[in-house]
Amino acid sequence: MALEETQTRRRGKELEDAILAAGWAQLLNSGYYGFTIDAVAERAETSRSVIYRRWADRDELLKATLMFGLNQGRTEPPDTGSLREDLIELLRGANHRNAVIAPVMSVFMGAYYSESGRTFADVRREAFGDRAGTSLDTILKRAIARGEVDPDRLTPRVRTVATDLYRHDVLMTAAPPSDDDIVAIVDEVFLPLVAPPRRG
Repeated sequence: MALEETQTRRRGKELEDAILAAGWAQLLNSGYYGFTIDAVAERAETSRSVIYRRWADRDELLKATLMFGLNQGRTEPPDTGSLREDLIELLRGANHRNAVIAPVMSVFMGAYYSESGRTFADVRREAFGDRAGTSLDTILKRAIARGEVDPDRLTPRVRTVATDLYRHDVLMTAAPPSDDDIVAIVDEVFLPLVAPPRRG
């Protein structure tokens, strides 16, 4: 298919999504230094000028690509009726999304941080905005209503300890944690910290 044909058929959001999908594939396959305007344009079967009409430079395209890619496959928080099962399913879902990107992100962040000064927390905030942590909030609210959690024990650090440990494992090993590790995070660390005191 000729480049001109591709460009005339795709417009607006369809074209923008195609460019961002190409950018995400380029980042996963070639890493931070392989992410160039020319490489993304070639992969998207478009031109540099089309990209520059939407993003001023490589950094802006990279930010948009990260927002696009990191939001792929995100779903509604699980609702199994059990805090334990909800958390395990939440982390398993993260594993499914991270199976491909974890090794790349580990290497990517070193290069990205050294050049931009941004951290993983900055990337997460830019990618998810106000939605960051909302799935966990929903799960915890349901668990409080069911009496599975003592809300007084949900300090800011305790509240996020399961997801923080999960991210630590991903970044330290450049691979998603095993299912046994996920269960251990929930059973051995999180649940004992938030459980209501036993009566009698």
